[in-house]
Amino acid sequence: MLNQIRKVQGVQTDELKYSLLIPSWNNLDYLKLCIKSIRKNSHFRHQIIVVINEGADGTESWVKTQPDLDYVFSSSNLGICYGLNSCRSLVKTTYMVYINDDMYVLPDWDKAFDEVISEIGHKLFMLSATMIEPTDSGNPCVLVSDFGKDIQSFNEEKLLQEFTHLQKDDWSGSTWPPNLIPTELWDLVGGMSIEFSPGMYSDPDLSMKLWQAGVRYFRGIGKSRVYHFGSKTTRRTRKNKGSDLFLMKWGITSNSFTTHYLNRGKKFEGILGTPKIGFVTLLKNRLKRIIKSW
Repeated sequence: MLNQIRKVQGVQTDELKYSLLIPSWNNLDYLKLCIKSIRKNSHFRHQIIVVINEGADGTESWVKTQPDLDYVFSSSNLGICYGLNSCRSLVKTTYMVYINDDMYVLPDWDKAFDEVISEIGHKLFMLSATMIEPTDSGNPCVLVSDFGKDIQSFNEEKLLQEFTHLQKDDWSGSTWPPNLIPTELWDLVGGMSIEFSPGMYSDPDLSMKLWQAGVRYFRGIGKSRVYHFGSKTTRRTRKNKGSDLFLMKWGITSNSFTTHYLNRGKKFEGILGTPKIGFVTLLKNRLKRIIKSW
């Protein structure tokens, strides 16, 4: 695999706030919109690293014309785990942010992160921005408001005018992108776990690795917003059995972890305490693991 990967670092300045990692798999139109939003709506200047998987749609040719982009190119689809890990040698900043290419970041998304980091006072944390999605999936961490389900129907002007009117408190349980963690914390836990390739359930697995390393601060930021068109790439991916792998690796289901450990979706109230899991839930987890191991 290594002989298929090419890395290009063209940005020379060190005056950068965060390193933004954006995997993209033949999704050039969404990638262009995502990067446009970063340039337009960010408060700070960031390092942008694009992971180009295959690039059969001309992604690499376009990225080469953009002087503010670093990139990793692979002739085959690396997936999320290998893709994000491959960026590490290019990272130039203290904090890493993973963003999907089908996201549009909204004004001051990064300033909201910076304000929270300043008040935390340590580096044992994981933060997530709050997604606005066009359809209701039942996710308590998401704001639902339809500004377009694809690029063709996207109403950028209306979104920029109205997104601040949507109310959302900070919430507990950061796992999915856009997420931010200190680079040294990423190194401590070894980045993404490649056994989850191409990537299903690698997000909660990363959060669990952080938990095992002592992190108890998992915060979704209500004022940091992105518009998410909704898994434009993962719908094309042959999915791994990530839920089974998570269960066998950690002894509990991903749902039990995010519900009882991370309190995901509940109002953020600070450092998380010892998880409270009932006997019935523990028994169900144990039985599920036994059944899956047969």
